[in-house]
Amino acid sequence: MTEPTILLRAMFDAAVAAAQSSHCLPPHLPEAPKGRTIVIGAGKASAEMARVLEQHWSGPVEGHVVTRYGYAVPCTRIAIMESSHPVPDDASVAAAQRILALVSNLTADDLVICLVSGGGSSLMVLPGEGVTLADKQGINRALLASGATIGEMNCVRRHLSAIKGGRLAAACHPARVVTLLISDVPGDDPADIASGPTTADRTTCADALAILGRYQIAMPDGVRALLASGAGESVKPGDARLAGSETRMIATPLMALEAAAQVARDAGVPVHILGDSIEGEARDVGIVMAGMARHVALHGQPFTAPCILLSGGETTVTVRGNGKGGRNVEFLLSLAVALNGLPGTYAIACDTDGVDGQEEIAGALMAPDTLARAWDLGIKPRDSLANNDGHGFFGALGDAVVSGPTLTNVNDFRAIYIGAA
Repeated sequence: MTEPTILLRAMFDAAVAAAQSSHCLPPHLPEAPKGRTIVIGAGKASAEMARVLEQHWSGPVEGHVVTRYGYAVPCTRIAIMESSHPVPDDASVAAAQRILALVSNLTADDLVICLVSGGGSSLMVLPGEGVTLADKQGINRALLASGATIGEMNCVRRHLSAIKGGRLAAACHPARVVTLLISDVPGDDPADIASGPTTADRTTCADALAILGRYQIAMPDGVRALLASGAGESVKPGDARLAGSETRMIATPLMALEAAAQVARDAGVPVHILGDSIEGEARDVGIVMAGMARHVALHGQPFTAPCILLSGGETTVTVRGNGKGGRNVEFLLSLAVALNGLPGTYAIACDTDGVDGQEEIAGALMAPDTLARAWDLGIKPRDSLANNDGHGFFGALGDAVVSGPTLTNVNDFRAIYIGAA
């Protein structure tokens, strides 16, 4: 039997590998058009997607894509830009302007291939009328700290934008648009991946206003005016400008979980996938998962140990402390506290893009002796959790998982190994 932490790390690596553009993008490329082929896109995986497209596209191609700082890869025909995540910056605006300029004045003979992955909401930003970049930055920071779901955050982002919520696809009209998506959102809704720049949107300005009110987020005058007037309304289903737009989902969280599960099965360990779209407060999900793991370990229900409980999705963190954060490490620390050293139980929680929160760390590993080792170092686990300091906690123990930029993003990865009684 493979040592549990080695097995868990191998499963995470397999999940990331399954979502690599080199593996999942080529089968979904469209046929070349009569006219021009323009490649645009935004996301943490967009530069790598562009490189793979270049390698498999024999005809003429040109374009611009934007990715996170440090995620650029060399391309010869497609320009690669970098900007900020998770809070946009001036480069995010410049990228949006350049991409919109590139798709202006296209014809029905032209093809636009849009490469979209998680992170695009911040990386490609064009504030709506009367809204400034500073407004969007402030709203974004407040949403990130509020505990709002990714769907709620992206609803607001779409309605404060001049490029998201289907507007980019509308700008490409009458060209054919094929969007290749790597999903990082629970449920794989194209409207929520990078806030849906080429996807029709069913939500409204009123929905965005309600979300900001729900989380008591202060609105600058320009933001309130844009939403209250309805002038920030996104492109809706049935809009004629989107008639030539097609979406192809090329990688999803479930695909990654299935690849990870196969690694465990090959090692002789049964795997149970609990879901690919689990949401909620990270520490609450940790408590629930700990209860499930404990029941398996002590009662053999609903599964028999040894086994692995596998899940994905995107949890949230309502920030109350001033620690180094990270939703995956917050989940893992909450899990460790709730398990309280349950013998034979190990876990891993990582973000598949290699960055958990704003730290250049994917996540961490947990073992039965995690709490004991922390106490030996004078670290109080519950205090670290209360301070939202998951990265500080696991970093001090030497249990951080550092993968570097993975050049893909299919959301969170969680695996709990429960040993035989």
